Amino acid sequence: MGNWLVVPKGTGLARRTRARRAAQYVRMSRELQRYSIKNQMAAIATYAEANALTIVRTYADEGRSGLRIKGRPGLIELIEDVQSGQADFDHILVYDVSRWGRFQDVDESAYYEFLCKRSGMQVEYCAELFKNDGTFVSGIAKSLKRGMAAEWSRELSVKVHAGHCRVASLGYRVGAPVGYGLRRLMVDESEHPKGFLAKGQFKALQSDRVRLQHGSAEEAAVIRSIFDQFVNGRRSYSDIRRHLNDAGIANHNGRPWTDGMIPTILANENYIGKTVYNRTSRRLGQKLVKNPDHNWVRGAAQIEPIVDPSIFARAQKLLAERRIEIPENEMLLRLRLTLRRRGKLNSRIINTTLGLNHVSSYVKHFGSLRKAYALIGYKSPRDCDWIDTREHWASEQARLTTEFAEVLQNDLGLQPELVPDGIGVDVEGKRVVSFLVARRLTSRGEDHAAQWKAYRRQISSGLLAVMRLDAENREIEDYVLLPASLSSGRYVWLSSGSLRRHRGVLYRERGALFAAIKATLAKTTRAAPTSSAPPKKQSRSGQPKAKGFGARRSWCGDTKSLR
Repeated sequence: MGNWLVVPKGTGLARRTRARRAAQYVRMSRELQRYSIKNQMAAIATYAEANALTIVRTYADEGRSGLRIKGRPGLIELIEDVQSGQADFDHILVYDVSRWGRFQDVDESAYYEFLCKRSGMQVEYCAELFKNDGTFVSGIAKSLKRGMAAEWSRELSVKVHAGHCRVASLGYRVGAPVGYGLRRLMVDESEHPKGFLAKGQFKALQSDRVRLQHGSAEEAAVIRSIFDQFVNGRRSYSDIRRHLNDAGIANHNGRPWTDGMIPTILANENYIGKTVYNRTSRRLGQKLVKNPDHNWVRGAAQIEPIVDPSIFARAQKLLAERRIEIPENEMLLRLRLTLRRRGKLNSRIINTTLGLNHVSSYVKHFGSLRKAYALIGYKSPRDCDWIDTREHWASEQARLTTEFAEVLQNDLGLQPELVPDGIGVDVEGKRVVSFLVARRLTSRGEDHAAQWKAYRRQISSGLLAVMRLDAENREIEDYVLLPASLSSGRYVWLSSGSLRRHRGVLYRERGALFAAIKATLAKTTRAAPTSSAPPKKQSRSGQPKAKGFGARRSWCGDTKSLR
């Protein structure tokens, strides 16, 4: 047995062993090229060499705004590592003060630096002329730099907003993707078309502009039908939504319609050939605010109206009548009278009852429908405890996804990518696995089998790893692995009897689940042979023998308990 040097944690020797080790933090939004990640790292490397520092960690935020810490995983991870004591470095190197952040409150920027210093870290700004040594001069210099970084963002915001208002007044599209029945056409400065923009795409050059274009004739007919049902038929939002979904008509995202989409369609001036900008604004990362009508910027969109202007005007009059604000005590009184008359309350009853505000109004005024119900002494028969734990299980999904991504990288040598919603893992742009949470529904009696429900979103590919919760929906009871060929649907319903129908496999431990997923991915990522393979041996039924999920006896789990 060799000799080992044991260095107790917290001792002076432990601190000396990690001295002169540094981590670098780099950030780039959409600013000038001099702030690119590579340029920052080059300048930091030069500073580290001059000061005899060894860079051992890199925390990066690419394409992230410095206005808030939210949405900056690199800085968040850095602070968490420092505060938890897991950091194996004593110095943090940053290009300059603005790369640390352009926080509108300079005290917030100082606070995050203070957290690092309190944990024994020395923060260095490599491109600044001052030395961050805690002296009076360095304190003043940092305060000025932080204020200048914040003011730069404020000035830029004003200039960008003024430019957007001018472009919108000329009839060009500015802002988010358009709604149903419309498309975005990118044109150059000479008005020559360059192609249509899909969802999530932006114009290529600053000189390019975006004009509105009609969608298909079928979409235009749907829009006219919505206006006709609302204006002439005097149908509610729920009735129109139900009519569209029953007819199999999807919205602009390819999903079913909701009640909130109907008034958005009815209030969209694009359908009468006009562009409207600055209805709402979110300046410098602050909360979304609704601007008054006189601040709206209108322009001619240069497209033929889809809806007759007179019908559109009548729709706006009806919408205004529905938006009449009433006191909160009156809202509760009407809700109580509806409960007395109908015997129960739900979203559908509220939205279809004349004289009642829309569900969204009750949520806006009281926080949620449950709180409004409590104020009138009504308790919904629905199981609402799940709502209180959704945030916890969302974080659990993200944690499990991150752990599995590390397993793929370490064991299979893959380069996984986490999807933005935090529930799935992509490899080479293809979804390989998604982690879902299935809550246990209220038991319908001893004779009924336990049933779980998982929200699938619009996931159409990759394996589904479902975490089934216990009866109280507080702990994970087991895991179910479902194949990628599972028929699409918004929800996944599971029970003891349905697992075999879904070709799913049950696992009690997370390690066994990971092993099964790795085995499946290893088979799919194996290189195909160059020579033609002999035909597979056929079973007596004429079909190839099933393997994996379709096998009579599964290779990745024990299913005896499911029978």
